[in-house]
Amino acid sequence: MAKYLVIVESPAKVKTIKKFLGANYEVMASNGHVRDLPKSRLGIDVDKDYEPQYITIRGKGEILANLRKEVKKAEKIYLATDPDREGEAISWHLFKALKLENKKVYRITFNEITKTAVKESLKNAKEINMNLVDAQQARRCLDRMVGYRISPLLWGKVKRGLSAGRVQSVALRIICDREEEINAFIPEEYWTLDAVLAAKGEKKPMTAKFYGTKEGKLELNTEEDVKKIEEEIGKARFVVQEVKKGERRKKAPLPFTTSTLQQEASKVLNFSTQKTMRLAQQLYEGVDIKGNGTVGVITYLRTDSTRVSLEAMKQAEEYIVSQYGEAYAGHRSEGRKDAKKIQDAHEAIRPTDITRTPQEMKESLSREQFRLYQLIWKRFVASQMSEAVYETVAVKVDAERYRFSLSAGRIKFEGFRSVYAQEEEEREDSNLLLKHLEKGEELTLKELCPKQHFTQPAPHFTEASLVNALEELGIGRPSTYAPTITTILARRYIVKENKNLYVTELGEVVNQIMKEAFPSIVDVHFTANMEMLLDGVEEGAVNWKTIIENFYPDLDEAVKKAEKELSEVEIGEEYSGEDCELCGRPMLIKYGPHGRFQACSGFPECRNTKPYYEKIGVACPKCGKDIVLKKTKKGRKYYGCIGNPECDFMVWQKPSGLTCAKCGSILLERGSKLVCSNENCGNITDKKQENK
Repeated sequence: MAKYLVIVESPAKVKTIKKFLGANYEVMASNGHVRDLPKSRLGIDVDKDYEPQYITIRGKGEILANLRKEVKKAEKIYLATDPDREGEAISWHLFKALKLENKKVYRITFNEITKTAVKESLKNAKEINMNLVDAQQARRCLDRMVGYRISPLLWGKVKRGLSAGRVQSVALRIICDREEEINAFIPEEYWTLDAVLAAKGEKKPMTAKFYGTKEGKLELNTEEDVKKIEEEIGKARFVVQEVKKGERRKKAPLPFTTSTLQQEASKVLNFSTQKTMRLAQQLYEGVDIKGNGTVGVITYLRTDSTRVSLEAMKQAEEYIVSQYGEAYAGHRSEGRKDAKKIQDAHEAIRPTDITRTPQEMKESLSREQFRLYQLIWKRFVASQMSEAVYETVAVKVDAERYRFSLSAGRIKFEGFRSVYAQEEEEREDSNLLLKHLEKGEELTLKELCPKQHFTQPAPHFTEASLVNALEELGIGRPSTYAPTITTILARRYIVKENKNLYVTELGEVVNQIMKEAFPSIVDVHFTANMEMLLDGVEEGAVNWKTIIENFYPDLDEAVKKAEKELSEVEIGEEYSGEDCELCGRPMLIKYGPHGRFQACSGFPECRNTKPYYEKIGVACPKCGKDIVLKKTKKGRKYYGCIGNPECDFMVWQKPSGLTCAKCGSILLERGSKLVCSNENCGNITDKKQENK
């Protein structure tokens, strides 16, 4: 009979860990959380020291009953939930739910599910860390307070089914702020001037970029600026002023954290954050490898540490030396050095065994597991390798008082790039023809190439860039990035099109209410500061109840004030101005999951529905019909002709109804300016001036 009971979170780990530990150990799973706050009410007694009122989660009664039977038989109980705050809290909830006060109970954690790591954890068993538990309790209570006090308000003012959250509302605001920045962006004209030059005896030309004068850099803002320079240097001699040869070194990338893995998997593999985490969880919990059984092939996936264990570094160094040679070994292990709190009990995300190469693992993994494993494996191996070395040449060419510049680079020593070359590094300029140029050498001008450009607004957020922004601002933690993005997508506050995230009309309404009624909740700095306080709880420096006591009264006051002062958002039913073509009754504007539509007021007798398009009072420049506000299938707003598909006119910004004095195209509204819809024109005028 088994003497010892090990309780893990996931059933996927049970078989693997049981195999490692043998007959004396029984391994069972809690299937995640067993206790939580009740769904039907706030579940925090605000009158009695903000005590959480935990209950057994529905459906977990049988699991707990089976665990209690095994607890009675066991001499020792090991709580082996995940190695983070949430895992620590699950262990504590198990301790309470199973009434383990009079039992020999130990907390064990392992960063990877391998025989060595699991056995080592038993030797280093410890008590439950109540600082970690309290940090998680504080987070759970804060999130519950925000969600359960503000969400009903949104139901009453907008529509049922909406939600607010401590982190999700800030993420929505960040996206909304970026949309506003893009919509208000006024493009500015600038020019570039390239000189196509040829060296004596060389057929291949070189392209030099205009730099400025010998005294310093010069901006080219208008066509007149360019023409003036062209006139001055049209017949000038182009003489090499300086040839500078050098070397550039590029450090190996750090191994993956949760955030950087999500970002890179999005960019390289086109995976959503949710998909990346799901696949990483499978790789961590274990995959069936021929001849080895089920083994965890990567370390713990929720981490913001770049630390690597000495054993893993040593194994990596041996592998690199044997496969690539001594020169490729990095002989290093520095992680990221920053002031921010990191979960340094963890390591970075890495393979549990570097000798399990992606090719060897291919048969044991699904296609998508393989792609993610390969990314993690390559990044880790590269992180332990030497720098890449580039040979560089920079050349200055003078024409009268003006200066042009040329530069080129070529890889001299691959280093880590032999394993892991990022996309932007693939486009190295290998024009080492420049090496042969000498000071004083005259070059022949083949052609001057002026080109007009316009500045571009900041790009729309992608899942990858949003995760990066949340991490940089200190909002949320590794475990929260994917669920946060998934939630605001599921609520239809934002939509994803071609990787980009766009705010929907519903998202704009919710964000506006949150900014108006709960400015501190959606304040980036307030939320980041709250994360620092939670870190303080984890370190034992801050009492978790103090955070709750300071937070709730202000929230309660803001909710009561909002209930009185916030007007209901006109997003419900109103007369559309049209009558039903089937029964003659008025058509109403209704709000559905995909936005507004028209429905017959005679429902359910008449079930006629049709799209609702809001006219903006501007005629289509192509056919003269009305321009209306429309939405893509996913909910992104645009302006198009009501005559579609016969007429294909569409723009993303609101048309003004005025035409451009330069080219005759329609002018679009951007803040206080009117911008020509013809990108090649670039005409910008003041709204007030045009309306005179």
